[in-house]
Amino acid sequence: MTRPKIVALGEVLWDLLPEGKMLGGAPANFAFHAHALGAESQLISRIGDDHLGREIQQRFSARGLPVGGLQIDPAAPTGTVSVELSADGQPRYIIHEHVAWDAIAAVPDAMSAVADADAVCFGSLAQRSPASCATIRALVAATLPTAWRIFDVNLRQDYYTRETIETSLNLANVLKLNETELPKLAAMFGLTGETSDQVIALATRFDLRAIALTLGAGGSLLRVGDTLSALAGTPVKVRDTIGAGDSFTAMLALGLIGGWPAAQINERANAIAPHACSRSGARPGLPAGLRALATSRSCPPPSPPVAGRG
Repeated sequence: MTRPKIVALGEVLWDLLPEGKMLGGAPANFAFHAHALGAESQLISRIGDDHLGREIQQRFSARGLPVGGLQIDPAAPTGTVSVELSADGQPRYIIHEHVAWDAIAAVPDAMSAVADADAVCFGSLAQRSPASCATIRALVAATLPTAWRIFDVNLRQDYYTRETIETSLNLANVLKLNETELPKLAAMFGLTGETSDQVIALATRFDLRAIALTLGAGGSLLRVGDTLSALAGTPVKVRDTIGAGDSFTAMLALGLIGGWPAAQINERANAIAPHACSRSGARPGLPAGLRALATSRSCPPPSPPVAGRG
């Protein structure tokens, strides 16, 4: 069986957690989870010519991920984010500026990587700088007409504008967002009505083929075409929620590529994300049962998302 080809675009960095540093960045987390689920995945990003950058290369190689998409910046340092966790495990981020992933370039290898991808995933954070913004948009635009172009909006601090969001939505055909991001998009674009009404309005306005909305303890909502799948939430013991949304997005990508029904995608994405919440850091190892969901023909029992999923 041919492995799906998935490319993530954007930041890779070190989350400086209270217990020590952990590799992070939503696109990097997504690439790791997609790889763990059986995809041929690659990250296009940029790291510093420093010990933190070299350690990222080592981590990628150890997990079997290619390092060819990690551009090396001769001057800017590898990105870092200071992370503080609240009592209920919710992260607060201090994202440091003027780092290597602010200068991702549209080099030939990057253009070649997206040219035949089944799906690409990108967010808003890496578009905070003009250089990386132009590169990400050029790479998304260079994908095949049949590719799934997933915009994981991933709003962080004040590193986004209406222009960034609107242009990204026009480039994308899939939107992934959470319960704190939907109200911001609703205010931005004048969306009214119930949650489902706002999701449908976004899909119609931007001609989106799918929208995935995680609602924390309230569950998740997935619209693929005209089909709407809703799952209620159930409790789980949260260690931290870092990377949980990225695992959801990875399963979403595989489901869309595989042509699964909306309910099946939603159930399987909700089976994997709570595992990330129950472990520390952005990319805990996946048990065999969860990895098998990406290729199994049968659906697992629903296991909805939990509070704070990003």
